Amino acid sequence: MRRFAAAVLFPVMLALAGPAVAAPAEAPAPESSPESSPESAQESALPSDQDILRRAEEHLQGIRTMTARFMQVSSNGAQAEGALALQRPGRMRLEYDEPSPILVVADGRFLIYVDEKLNQVSHLPLGSTPAGILLRDDLSFADPKITVADVRRGSGVVEIDVAMTEDRAAGLMTLVFAEKPFELRQWRIMDAQGTETSVTLYNVRTGVDLNQQLFAHIPGPLPPGQSYR
Repeated sequence: MRRFAAAVLFPVMLALAGPAVAAPAEAPAPESSPESSPESAQESALPSDQDILRRAEEHLQGIRTMTARFMQVSSNGAQAEGALALQRPGRMRLEYDEPSPILVVADGRFLIYVDEKLNQVSHLPLGSTPAGILLRDDLSFADPKITVADVRRGSGVVEIDVAMTEDRAAGLMTLVFAEKPFELRQWRIMDAQGTETSVTLYNVRTGVDLNQQLFAHIPGPLPPGQSYR
């Protein structure tokens, strides 16, 4: 269970529609017209990668606070559910449902991993993790600190692969957006060991008031019998 939850640190439904695949070209008619076909006109109307990146930036920048339920699935077979609270910039809380003892908090400086069963607390600089990309204040895919590895369009979804430019080993994050309406639905993280962890959001609410204690710094383990939940 620890390896599964730690994928959130070092790197949501995995079964998504893949990239759109163009249909095989038909043989040309004996006397083809120079005018564009309806199919080619439709293809030319599809948004470019830059259009998709711009829409994703605008959507993420418009999210200041958000709550949701989430389903987390790992390629090693582990899965769990829980509650998400997010406040940009820099703050997030992933509280896993019982019996999981895991709590993950971004307090603006650190991504903090708490295992209450083992009474262990670990800290990572937020900017060194893929989560730091999602929680940036003025998120821009043109930022040289962020590398956009790929942009894909599927059946009603778009996927954007991003990584920390100076630390690719921290993991590759795939942001998954529904197109209509355009909104974040999922992220996936592939860590250096090849384990993919996906987090799918549902019951999403934005623009909500959040208790700042949700994102309070966690310095270390609590005395026995106490909890950060």
